[in-house]
Amino acid sequence: MKRFSIHSIKHKGGRIMLIIFSGLLISLFVLVGVLFIMSPGKPEPFLDKNGNILTGSISEKIHVNINGLEMGMFIKSKDATHPVLLYLHGGMPDYFLTRKYPTGLEDYFTVVWWDQRGSGISYNANIPPESMNLEQMLSDTKEVTNYLRKRFGKEKIYLMGHSGGTFIGIQMAARAPELYYAYIGVAQMSNQLISERLAYEYMLKQFKEEGNQKMVRKLESAPVTFSGGISDSYLSLRDVSMHSLGIGTTHEMKSVITGILLPSFTCREYTLSEKINMWRGKSRSGVSILWDKMLATDFAVQIPKIVIPVYFFHGVFDYTVSYVLAKDYFEKLKAPQKGFYTFKQSAHSPLFEEPERMKQIFQEDILEGKNNLADIK
Repeated sequence: MKRFSIHSIKHKGGRIMLIIFSGLLISLFVLVGVLFIMSPGKPEPFLDKNGNILTGSISEKIHVNINGLEMGMFIKSKDATHPVLLYLHGGMPDYFLTRKYPTGLEDYFTVVWWDQRGSGISYNANIPPESMNLEQMLSDTKEVTNYLRKRFGKEKIYLMGHSGGTFIGIQMAARAPELYYAYIGVAQMSNQLISERLAYEYMLKQFKEEGNQKMVRKLESAPVTFSGGISDSYLSLRDVSMHSLGIGTTHEMKSVITGILLPSFTCREYTLSEKINMWRGKSRSGVSILWDKMLATDFAVQIPKIVIPVYFFHGVFDYTVSYVLAKDYFEKLKAPQKGFYTFKQSAHSPLFEEPERMKQIFQEDILEGKNNLADIK
């Protein structure tokens, strides 16, 4: 009978661990290599039917000095003479989602996907933390607006905010209406603390009905209350819970990993370092830093009137930012022209979920200064 000494067993165990470690290391190198190859960091041009660059189009990624910081943006248009639309993202830039969810906005706008202070290709570890505040974000937005007006020879541009970007966008529209033809709020914030409470109640009810006791226990241990506010424990559950129930970024997106993380790392228009910085900046960028201020704001009180046309786009499945509260705020808001548009197949991102309907609304209502297609006027 063959005998094995403790020494030989340890030796073989060490060899196995070495093989496993080597395999993991090789896999890591392969993964990094693949990601590097998939990250040339150059925007793809618009091509005509013959494969040539479309005459008059623009497809660029640039950095511009805004209030002393280099900030990045993607500018996309099939005709650079089109009206300019400045897009304000929420908690993190979401331009990378246009690969899976084409918006078609570049067909009738010169679209500017600006990565705001500290976000995406505007990330900089040396940005002074004290500059991450609302007044600075509003000042940045105004400077970007004026840069675009001058560059494209426009008296005014269109301003569109999405999610957390609407917190900045609607205040910008109220403060400097002379710069904009109209303001478009996609998943418009109104009173975010109440919105979070409504989302919490909805998720708890849904998980109880599904018999998901694990999630019920987790949510019940991290309640959202008007007196206690929002805990870190709730925030750690929030995005995963919302996406699993179809009330997050899109109604069909069930996972933050497959729906957001992977698409962000496979977008060819960002370099690998820019992709990493996108996630590094997520919790440290301006929009995220404003979270506490968002929870303390009631726009029905703070901004009851805007003197330019206002349009709200909202998905019925959206609990990230309450559809019901946005509609209530819209009905109270005074504006010379306004329209509320319900998207019946969308959650938080109608621009990605129902782009054809958005295109119709932009072309027939917003660019014409009308609200014929609105379900509330």
